[in-house]
Amino acid sequence: MPTLSEDLAWRGLIEQESAGVRQALDTQRHAAYVGFDPTGPSLHIGHLLGIMTLRRMQDAGHKPISLAGGGTGLIGDPGGKDAERPVLTKDQHAENMAGIRAQLERLLDFSPDRGDAQALLLDNADWLVSLRLVDFLRDIGKYFTVNQMIAKESVRTRIERPEQGISFTEFSYMLLQATDYLHLFDEHGCRFQMGGSDQWGNITMGLELIRKVRRQEASAFTWPLLVRSDGKKFGKSEDGGVWLDSELTSPFALYQWFFRVPDDDAGVLLRRFTFLGHDEIAELDEGSRQHPERREAQRALARSVCTFVHGPEETARAERAARALYTDEIVGIDADLLQEMLADAPSSVLPRSALDGDGLDLADALAASGLCSSKSAARTAIAQNGAYVNNVRRTADGGTGASVTGADLLGGRFVLLRRGRRDYHVLRFE
Repeated sequence: MPTLSEDLAWRGLIEQESAGVRQALDTQRHAAYVGFDPTGPSLHIGHLLGIMTLRRMQDAGHKPISLAGGGTGLIGDPGGKDAERPVLTKDQHAENMAGIRAQLERLLDFSPDRGDAQALLLDNADWLVSLRLVDFLRDIGKYFTVNQMIAKESVRTRIERPEQGISFTEFSYMLLQATDYLHLFDEHGCRFQMGGSDQWGNITMGLELIRKVRRQEASAFTWPLLVRSDGKKFGKSEDGGVWLDSELTSPFALYQWFFRVPDDDAGVLLRRFTFLGHDEIAELDEGSRQHPERREAQRALARSVCTFVHGPEETARAERAARALYTDEIVGIDADLLQEMLADAPSSVLPRSALDGDGLDLADALAASGLCSSKSAARTAIAQNGAYVNNVRRTADGGTGASVTGADLLGGRFVLLRRGRRDYHVLRFE
């Protein structure tokens, strides 16, 4: 059985680390925290890595603290941004905080049965908003030099772009984050801080503040930022928003996002985003090498993440929908789930009157949808048994087989056309 530090290292979750952190992880039981600033209406998959790391810490006996940035969120972290973050209104900030609180409370174990490892949800607005400026400068600011702060990558990269620069507001962010760690150290015995590697500069400020003010040592480590095998970043901007809020990213869409990850990324994500054991992940890795077409690693990944975020019932529903997308089971899917399944599919809108009489000629529909380059090519696809309506093969039998009629409507308004195994298009009738 691996120790906690061995498990975290094997999963690729330790990139930068303070001295002695691995021994502290394995031999001490203290509180550990990750911060989540409310810059959006929901947490996203990048935040999920922090939540799951807190859960791993909790399962090893540490007390996880999820820190909602009600105070720091009003300032904005300059890390990873080329320009100043837009300032949220108080109403936007309050709405974002409410959404994030609900998600954090669902994903960590706040039950008293956990004893000393019971999860804690805090808001740094409770101590930052009431800070007096002169007291803050005297009690915190005096421990750090401007030279030291400018040397931090998040600040330096902004200063190197004179057309962008950095405001004093965002420049002060790292001091506020250091104040958070000192407060949690004093009030909750917190000895570990974790975060993404872009937070290392801010995190080390907290370690230094505790060392100078309390003359004690605290610990920290970061995990790598999510990067694809091709070097591109995973994340909300690059992927159009993969959120933990089911209203923003449905359970089906979350399941599909992880199910569709490339083979070269599946093993890395299995380690970081699941609680599957080392041997099971190794077996999935080998299965992917031997039979990549089965996508067993991606299926296990999608099932694990969706279950953790949305629960087993929604995951079972998402898996049924994923199967139905390529089988005749799609006929039995309810209208709401159909809407989720087909939301991002290539589609076109047609008048419902197109289904009147003998209906819409299938060859015309295939050509108009772009699944076939021409009506002639569409007829060839039909003749070669390569055309499907709602995942049922259609043939040119001289009857209704080569037509789309009102009887084919799914949920009263959709028809799914498919050519071959994977190319599909949705007709929406209004």
